[in-house]
Amino acid sequence: MKGFEVAGRRFRTEEDYKAALRDQAKIETIRSQVHMEQPGEVITLYADMQAGKYRFETVIGNDFDDEIYELAQEYKRQGYNKDSKLPTSRKSFHKIKKKDPETLSAVRPDKNDGGRHGKNDGKPLDSYDKDMQKVILQELKKREKRRKLMIILCSVVALGCFAYFGVYYFFADRTESDYETLAALKGNTSLAAGSSAGVTVHYTEEEDIELNVLEEYQTLYNKNKSLIGWLKIDDTNIDYPVMQTVNNEYYLDHNYNQEYDKNGSLFLDKDCDVVHRNTNLIIYGHHMKSGKMFGGLNKYSSEDYCRKHSTIQFDTIYEKGTYEVMYVFRSRIYNEDEIVFKYYQFLDAASEKEFNSNMQEMAALSLYDTGVTAAYGDELLTLSTCDSSEEDGRFVVVAKRVN
Repeated sequence: MKGFEVAGRRFRTEEDYKAALRDQAKIETIRSQVHMEQPGEVITLYADMQAGKYRFETVIGNDFDDEIYELAQEYKRQGYNKDSKLPTSRKSFHKIKKKDPETLSAVRPDKNDGGRHGKNDGKPLDSYDKDMQKVILQELKKREKRRKLMIILCSVVALGCFAYFGVYYFFADRTESDYETLAALKGNTSLAAGSSAGVTVHYTEEEDIELNVLEEYQTLYNKNKSLIGWLKIDDTNIDYPVMQTVNNEYYLDHNYNQEYDKNGSLFLDKDCDVVHRNTNLIIYGHHMKSGKMFGGLNKYSSEDYCRKHSTIQFDTIYEKGTYEVMYVFRSRIYNEDEIVFKYYQFLDAASEKEFNSNMQEMAALSLYDTGVTAAYGDELLTLSTCDSSEEDGRFVVVAKRVN
């Protein structure tokens, strides 16, 4: 293999090796004709290479192309163009910067000697000719401007970050305080303005259903009629009111008090009906990094965690309900034309066959077997939140009502 090596690159075949030698010879010819310390010649060479004047066959040519590109860009950054020409009696600034960084630092003006000498006992600036001094000083001024600009940009970014985290923690603290207050109001009827028992719910013009709001939710319901229930999982931070309105957008960024809140609220899908009970009730919530809302729901990816938190309590404002975790899986939001199981469209099963088909789909997706199964006629509860494992990803926990 050593016989097939050119400029540190190895080639597998003799044909490739010969092509590399041709490239190397072409490069040597170019180097003999172009003065690399002359900005104008390098920039012109690069333009010619871009125009296809020089064509290479192997990676040797690609390496040379990259070298010329970097050199031309460096000259352009220094303000040179294809017509630029430096005196041949001195070293180019490029060579000092690229090939000898210590020399560049040595000629950088030092604040202790008025700029006449470099740092670390380097060569004095006035040891170079005037043209070279001018080039060096121009570059140092550019560097100083870039340094100041970078400081300004970093300061702006830092302020933006502080502002973001300030807002984030403001909402997080406010959310925690608000929901502690709401939890205290649950079961407290002292603030209920009269009894909420006998609330009349109008589903259609023909159907008036008189429903009794559970006593422990009367105060909360009177404060916000969008309350539809309460979700709680023991030994977790999930202990929140569940809202429902005519769309699935409002409570993405509003709290129970109807204030703007990045944490949003837990909310029941707009098409779910807790009275004319759907087969499956779907509750959505944000996956907050603070752990608020469904920020900890993905802990159910651990089978051990699921065993310790297998019971979910979801009360509607009309009746209590206990559920047992059945399936845990990851999914995503699909395009409308994609023919695939979409858990978020499963609200009702019109037949036993359709119900069993949906169960099979979720069982196939589930991360592990909980041992819990469901039969046609059972009532289900689905908790859904965002998942960062893929674009538009979702993390889903499905439970069956057991009481």
